[in-house]
Amino acid sequence: MAMKNTHYAAEAALFKLLAHPARLAILEALGQQRACVCHLEALLGLRQAYISQQLAVLRESGLITDQREGWNIFYRLARPDLLAVVGAARTMLGGPTPALGRPASCPCPLCASERQQPIALADAKGAR
Repeated sequence: MAMKNTHYAAEAALFKLLAHPARLAILEALGQQRACVCHLEALLGLRQAYISQQLAVLRESGLITDQREGWNIFYRLARPDLLAVVGAARTMLGGPTPALGRPASCPCPLCASERQQPIALADAKGAR
């Protein structure tokens, strides 16, 4: 009896989307927090145009969503449980979990506001 390939089409399509190192890195970064293209560029060390292409593929597939805030578009995971699939693959292969950290020179509004918060807190303590 021949197996019908249609039973596995959705899973195969998902794995095809995940079969790209830059997309995996983007998904893991978005698993930490929402991010704009300039943040991903600073974090991953990839060109803006390349990141935008990969974000378009991920958005069209429904794996991520986007939201415009002023001049920026922020991306986030539509399905956070997707990270479990990526983690399971890493465990099977015995690979380490990458430490993405925070980019030192990120110009995005989220990083800029985080850099300003400690200064504002220190100013408030000094005013007492």
